[in-house]
Amino acid sequence: MRKSFKWFAVLTTIGMLLILLGGALVTKTNSGMGCGRSWPLCNDELIPSKITIELVIELAHRLVSGIVGIMVLILSIWSWRSIGHIRETKFLSFLSVFFLILQGLIGAAAVIWGQSDFVLALHFGISLISFAAVFLLTLLIFEVDYKFKAEKLVLDNRMKKHMIGITAYSIIVVYTGALVRHVNASLVCRDWPFCLNTSLSLPANFYEWVQMGHRAAAGFIFLWIGYVTLLAVKNYKHQMVVYWGWIISFILVSLQVTCGALIVLTRLNLYIALAHAFFISCLFGVLSYFILLTSRSKKNEMELKKMQTEKQANPVSVSPFSVEIK
Repeated sequence: MRKSFKWFAVLTTIGMLLILLGGALVTKTNSGMGCGRSWPLCNDELIPSKITIELVIELAHRLVSGIVGIMVLILSIWSWRSIGHIRETKFLSFLSVFFLILQGLIGAAAVIWGQSDFVLALHFGISLISFAAVFLLTLLIFEVDYKFKAEKLVLDNRMKKHMIGITAYSIIVVYTGALVRHVNASLVCRDWPFCLNTSLSLPANFYEWVQMGHRAAAGFIFLWIGYVTLLAVKNYKHQMVVYWGWIISFILVSLQVTCGALIVLTRLNLYIALAHAFFISCLFGVLSYFILLTSRSKKNEMELKKMQTEKQANPVSVSPFSVEIK
């Protein structure tokens, strides 16, 4: 595989990560209206006459999104033509472009017409799916030459259910986290992990329910990933992709939970907040790769069963009295 193809894929993946962090920065600095109610121009001007920090952040995010969007389109077409024989390529190519366009349209609609907090909270999750698709495309491109020793992987049903379940559940965690920010509930509970201003009782209002709901969701996924990591360490030492994949996942979810706590304790430190978004993005990328592994495992199981059936239908008996003739 050509180096230029690989480097372009890596740069596009990094670009998608910058879009995610840029979107988080826009939200956390309340810069969504930095360019007013106009899109794609700023305050209906090609070159803004009045420069503010909010305008710079919002405009920079739009420019990065536009450039990376073109890169994603090029990568999708390039992948389709170069590694289209790999069965996941075409689906991931479509997924990366579709969800990138969708998140752009939601962002534009939020600027021009405004959106409810519940709709805006979807924006980060949609961007995550596009990022994951680009990330998986990049892995496929590198797999052609270097293989991740996952082409013959066979997973047990329990592990496959955990992989699918945690990945699906992570979307809920991401959504509740985005909702916390969009409804301005980040500091409604100034203690961690409990909301001590409610005296350990049930949350007293909508904002506390949103905040504590997200904490409960994040705590559950931390415990769930920890449990599955133990299973992987115990049962998958021979499958290094699964073994190290879950160890990395547990490290990432630990860092993500730690950042979540520090966001509250430091009263919304911007750098910690961006690190929080970075770790959850990386975690979702790894979890998405697990979904790819479950798909491959199912295919490998079918091929293995087919071989066993053919072997039973055409047994080859070898006589113990056969003599090797030289």
